[in-house]
Amino acid sequence: MRPGSPPNLQSFKAVMAESEGAALPPFFNLRASASPREPLAVRFAGYVSVFDSVDRGGDVVRSGAFAASLRERRVVPLLWQHRPGAVVGVIETLAEDARGLRVVARVTHPTAAGLVARGALTGLSFGYRVRGARGANPRELLALDLAEVSLVAMPMQPAARVIAVESLPVGRERIRAEAQRAPRI
Repeated sequence: MRPGSPPNLQSFKAVMAESEGAALPPFFNLRASASPREPLAVRFAGYVSVFDSVDRGGDVVRSGAFAASLRERRVVPLLWQHRPGAVVGVIETLAEDARGLRVVARVTHPTAAGLVARGALTGLSFGYRVRGARGANPRELLALDLAEVSLVAMPMQPAARVIAVESLPVGRERIRAEAQRAPRI
């Protein structure tokens, strides 16, 4: 890969067509189409958490940890770097599969959408409250109350990444209006 070139992201349609529990793809094949100067909206798919993988803080999320929280069907915001006031899009789906907590979301904040589209920002993370855990080194997270999902520069769990991106048709006027209302990030 040339310095400064985006990582390869898989085709969004290919990722969405994968069977449940398929292995996480090696790394990325970017298919979003937009001029680097033009803001856009994008949809991405990825993993917010990968089960049975120890994170940088010494925690490991176990399969089923999000089940109770997901059953509550609360709206989970998509944030920028865990900032409560910096909503950058909308989560369309969140579901546990054999690999981890999978997300499909739309990013409508122009700056964030551009970074995701170009592969410059691929990290995912989540805010949570522990409902059930055991042990230490690593601490096993057995039940979590999911509070938010964030696009981040450096995820606590290295495998928590955007794996596919697609551009969404959005008119220039709508983009300008959203950009003026969007929080500064």
